[in-house]
Amino acid sequence: MTGQFFALQKPPVFYPGLMLLLTDATVMCQASGSSSWWRLTPDPTGSYSNGTWSRLADSPTSPLWFASAVLRDGRVFFAGGEYSDDIKTDLNTAAIYDPVANTWTSINGPVGWTALGDLVNCVLPDGRVLIGAIDSPACAIYDPDTNGWKPAADKNNDSSNEETWTLLPDRTVLTVNCDGPKGTQRYLIDKDFWIDCGETPFDLVEKASKEIGPALLMPDGRCFCIGATGRTAWYTPPHVATDQGMWTDGPVLPMADRRPLGAKDAPACLMPNGKILMALGPLDGTKDNYLGPTYIYEWDPAQPFPTDPISVQGDDPCEKKRVAPCSWIMLPLPSGEILLSNNAINGASSMLIYHPDGAALAAGKPKIIGLPVNKAEKAVLAQGGTFTITGTLFNGISQAASYGDDASMATNYPIVRLESKAGPAVWYCRTFGHSSMGVAVREVVSTNFTVPWDVPLGDYDLRVIANGIASEASLVTVGKVEN
Repeated sequence: MTGQFFALQKPPVFYPGLMLLLTDATVMCQASGSSSWWRLTPDPTGSYSNGTWSRLADSPTSPLWFASAVLRDGRVFFAGGEYSDDIKTDLNTAAIYDPVANTWTSINGPVGWTALGDLVNCVLPDGRVLIGAIDSPACAIYDPDTNGWKPAADKNNDSSNEETWTLLPDRTVLTVNCDGPKGTQRYLIDKDFWIDCGETPFDLVEKASKEIGPALLMPDGRCFCIGATGRTAWYTPPHVATDQGMWTDGPVLPMADRRPLGAKDAPACLMPNGKILMALGPLDGTKDNYLGPTYIYEWDPAQPFPTDPISVQGDDPCEKKRVAPCSWIMLPLPSGEILLSNNAINGASSMLIYHPDGAALAAGKPKIIGLPVNKAEKAVLAQGGTFTITGTLFNGISQAASYGDDASMATNYPIVRLESKAGPAVWYCRTFGHSSMGVAVREVVSTNFTVPWDVPLGDYDLRVIANGIASEASLVTVGKVEN
């Protein structure tokens, strides 16, 4: 069984590009390659399909294919851009977006760097952001608390250009070298050091373009890497972080219309049911060909790889528009659905909602341990109040979304939802100050959340959501907090 695709009831009026899940559960979406940004807000029942669009402040630049990340305080980090206003420029600029103030602040890039371009980035468990250079082995770390950069250890003899980085639970970052096919490395965060991790069984990198596909940390702790060559590979992390770990061959990707398929800059995401949704396209081994149409597959790693893609209902943008998979972005939502955007199409076919089948993984379910209580030991929240909540797996079991170097949209941070006991109405509370930005964190962690001012007084089920998987409900009351 597979899920189903549906079009948004209120499609955007722009060509949608990069999407990010903000910590109030709204979706921040760029009008592709422009300085225009929009917000998708779910309707009062939590439906994104029936959500509404509103304009956000324009960004300082108009980048296409750049680094991005949601920070531990809820702000958003942006850096670089391979293109600006449709001109290839390899921008050397960065900025921070504040969703509360709806403002942008430009920041300097690392000292001595002359081009950021389509750099790769990863938020580290302590909230800092690691980036890699496109033209040298250099790496740098941005600290949001100090608004400053410091050098990080260089990669081993190659640049980070076109790479896909994946955060692992052992506080390391995994990559397959695109400058040296089959070679792999991990960044040891605590030691500020890159180590070689052996070779993949087959080439995952297309030699002509140096492109590769997405890579996802899976519930069993392995990382699944999808190549631009029609091959895939599994990486099993070592018990000791300084050891190499082990690579094994993954399934060969199928053919469609008698052509081999691969992920040459293409999205994939880990769904709440533990299956992978991925976009694949035809391959021909040349540098500048990013071919359509897109074939979307759903794969359960416990089963053989399917031979047939999922059909898209209605006006199929994958087939009729002949759109390449590099134009698609996939984002897991707090509703458990997957939101897809396509920067090559405008109108009803430019965004889709995918409803996965089956139940969410019990192993990925956050657990609430501590709620704010008053003197009567009752969980009472005040309208507009800010509170701290503790628990486990608040950061999910994976970053859950992957594309490559050109679009990063990890969702390993907690979302807080209030569900009315009086009817089918939900409110999302903005979270910030996460104690960890790791993945598969089993220790007790915490986050702060702010109750919206317009939440009616009454009883609610409060849930914490990560990677689209919701915790069990905790009963709370929105009312007057006794001193």
